[in-house]
Amino acid sequence: MAGQIIILNGVPRSGKSSIANVIVETFPGDWVNLGVDWSMREMTEERFWPGIGLRPGGEKPEIESMVRMLYAALHQIVAAEAMQGKNVVMDVGYHTWYADPFDPYQYGLHYLQDLPVLFVGIRCPIETIMERRNATESGYVKGPDIPEPVQRWQDAVHQNRTYDFEVDTSAMSPEQCAKAIRNHLAM
Repeated sequence: MAGQIIILNGVPRSGKSSIANVIVETFPGDWVNLGVDWSMREMTEERFWPGIGLRPGGEKPEIESMVRMLYAALHQIVAAEAMQGKNVVMDVGYHTWYADPFDPYQYGLHYLQDLPVLFVGIRCPIETIMERRNATESGYVKGPDIPEPVQRWQDAVHQNRTYDFEVDTSAMSPEQCAKAIRNHLAM
């Protein structure tokens, strides 16, 4: 029997990794998190960083072909794990705002066909994102303005997306979000 795949799609600092950690630690069965942080740490040579974490806006067109390959590899690994019965949570920030536009979600779906996938939108208002950034980033110039790269993430990640389920991390803790996902899956 194939394992469950949960894809958490949201902007940086929206709480995806925290939710993924709760899922791995508390959901029944064997779970693994194979998301953007894992991909950069385990699959991406430093010269291609940030890999699948490349920001919206076509900022590094010279690595975009590698980003496509990394997404293909990540989806293949997720599919292989699920086909072996392992449950997988992916925390990613899918967007289509590349110099040569493509949709990594649609691109990766054919690797995941016939597998149980729950696509979860991780919503978080930009004001909360900025509070989290201001609280954690040293050397960041704090102020009332929203940096353009942060705004681009906010505009791009959920654009034209239809989710199976959504949570708002400004209103719910990671534990509450994970519980809502679990209830949705009726686990």
